[in-house]
Amino acid sequence: MMSDPRAQFKLWLESGEARLQPVTLPQRELWENSPIPVPHPANHICGLIEIRGPLTHEQCEAALQRVIDRHEALRTSFLPGKERPLQMIRTAVEAVLGYRELAPGEDLEAVMQETYRRPFDMLQGPVHRVEMIRRGVNDHVLAFAFHHAIADGWSLGVFVQDLCTAYVMGLSGLKKAVAVGMMGLKNSLPPVGQTYSEWAAAERASWQPADVARRTGFWKSHLAGSTRIWDGTDTSQPLERWVSAIPADLARGGKALAVSHGTTLFSTLLAVFQLTLSKWTGKTDILVGTPVANRNKDSVRETMGYFAGVVPIRGQVDPSRDFPDHLKKVAETTLDCFANAMPFAELAAAIGEPCLPGRHSIFDVRFALQNHPVPDVTLPRISSKLRMRSTGTARFDLGCEITADGEGLEIVWLFRRGLLSLADIRDLDHLYQSSLADACHAPASNLMTASR
Repeated sequence: MMSDPRAQFKLWLESGEARLQPVTLPQRELWENSPIPVPHPANHICGLIEIRGPLTHEQCEAALQRVIDRHEALRTSFLPGKERPLQMIRTAVEAVLGYRELAPGEDLEAVMQETYRRPFDMLQGPVHRVEMIRRGVNDHVLAFAFHHAIADGWSLGVFVQDLCTAYVMGLSGLKKAVAVGMMGLKNSLPPVGQTYSEWAAAERASWQPADVARRTGFWKSHLAGSTRIWDGTDTSQPLERWVSAIPADLARGGKALAVSHGTTLFSTLLAVFQLTLSKWTGKTDILVGTPVANRNKDSVRETMGYFAGVVPIRGQVDPSRDFPDHLKKVAETTLDCFANAMPFAELAAAIGEPCLPGRHSIFDVRFALQNHPVPDVTLPRISSKLRMRSTGTARFDLGCEITADGEGLEIVWLFRRGLLSLADIRDLDHLYQSSLADACHAPASNLMTASR
């Protein structure tokens, strides 16, 4: 690239090697409503694939190139504009797969954290990073990080699935025949049904003034007088991560409870979470944020990009109710909130919530039931495992993220160091699972009868 990147950008634009596009509505929130500076590693989405088997750097880099060619998000950087940045989407970007060998005694986690937390150059790009770390003979880790402006949690699954397919495409002869014929793996990466910029244009066009006004009215009413769980938190402290498991029998009980009341597992687990926080804090007005995928159309299910939004859900825990009454109210409220979902930057501006340094503008607790597809990493003659990672910082103080884990459920607790200790989280987890068990076995009991 030229010493003056803007001169290079001009040449790309004039030659048709790049084009400019407005930032999307989710991207706008990062620049206009996020308390965290855009280049901060808290905005990185990270993961790793542990790989055991014959694999070369050349094979992986060729596979990465095919994935970059398919997804414009991986060819995007951001130029400052008069009011807000512009996306610069290049027609071609050369794949760069970092490589290093782990030295004896060197800590793998520390090496990966350096990969995850190193800032991106938002202007020159790329705003993704993939590194191959060799631990030993036929033993590697692929660590990857994407800036949130070009990816969300769903995108990680898309990336890994496409990387596996791209690897199979590079095999020859019998190996490819086995992968496709016997293992059932895909052998092509056709163009995506709808590019990220095409989706964004359609999304912008769909927001008519009357619809925005109607939804704004809902949120002003829904959030009037709401408060965060904690106030004045020191957000300079990073998030800690602790994982627990809901056993299969209790998970089955929760699913059966949802079915018996004609609602979803999400509403059921959220109702228990609201109840748990009420018991924990003594508050009855509980406000949490929950992510939404915004991928309702099949045309974008295989597209990388930042589609996800967030919906605030407020619940009132009435100690005089039994659990079925509480669940019914939570389910109704959840449906109303999802039906009125709107770009969060627009929502926050409409209700007059200021951007607070290091904090989310409306809520400080996040709850999620992760339902985006996480692919099995299947490759011929190779065993592998996908893991997600956190950069240790976020805009909330407490997070509860639940995912399916076989017959059971896995809970990832994220908590602000200095506000909550690991002992607190263990206690909170015990209270959550006890409350779920009480709801399954004695749903007609008073909400507050379960013991801590």
